[in-house]
Amino acid sequence: MYERSHFKYLLLLPAALWVLCFTIFPFVYGVGLSFFERRQGAYHFHGLGHYADLLSDPAAQQSGVVTLTFVVCGVTVQMVLGLALALLFHRTMPLRGLLRTLITSPLFVTPAAAGYLFLMIFYEGSGGLLNGILPVNIPWLSHPRWALASVILVDVWQWTPFCFLIFLAGLQGIPDDYYEAASIETKNPWAVFRHITLPVLQPTIVLVLLLRITEAFKVFDIPYTLTNGGPGTGATRVLSMYAYQQGMQFRHPGYGAAVCVVLFILVMIVLTVLFKRIRQVHS
Repeated sequence: MYERSHFKYLLLLPAALWVLCFTIFPFVYGVGLSFFERRQGAYHFHGLGHYADLLSDPAAQQSGVVTLTFVVCGVTVQMVLGLALALLFHRTMPLRGLLRTLITSPLFVTPAAAGYLFLMIFYEGSGGLLNGILPVNIPWLSHPRWALASVILVDVWQWTPFCFLIFLAGLQGIPDDYYEAASIETKNPWAVFRHITLPVLQPTIVLVLLLRITEAFKVFDIPYTLTNGGPGTGATRVLSMYAYQQGMQFRHPGYGAAVCVVLFILVMIVLTVLFKRIRQVHS
């Protein structure tokens, strides 16, 4: 009896060790490292010095603005496009299965590979795919605003299919009885969407929103491979990239860890505000 009652804990042991080694320990180590400064090959206690430096660091502030812009613009476009595509392909149409497969194909591309792929697509010289098609020559990667828009566009291209899949699953879970009852009252598709589809789909929308915001704040691969944080002094440098540069390239691991902690706190604040808003709506 004793062995059988504890066997379930033995089955959970690999997962618990994985979380301990690759989640809890790195997080605790990073928080502790943020209170130390490396000087002459040795670590010295620095207290809250790194966090105080962040408040007056213009590069960190710029990276924060870039990160927020990337998250707000990218996630908004992904949610809208994903829902629109889900509504479109929820209907019966020829080759619907094939078209769904094509739409979801960007999900199977790694973010780093997507960055290098669009590096060739956005190439501004002779032979560039987009500039060869368009009647004007757009500075996709050499102008700060266009470069940030390009990074957002690549992220939208890759993660809109994720929103599309979740929304499509949510739409398929809505009973047909709801629409049959609504057809008695009105034939206006916008009214049906507003009063039937959107309210029933609201938990799914919230789930997708939380998942995408969390992942968007951690973006690194796409801006790193596509623009390397440029052009200039950080037009597309997000906070995760700034932490990497400080910790790995400039050999300031304590300062880089402090940037990561601030990024974690920023994500927690955004998610807390969203959860509070959700409770207010459903209360």
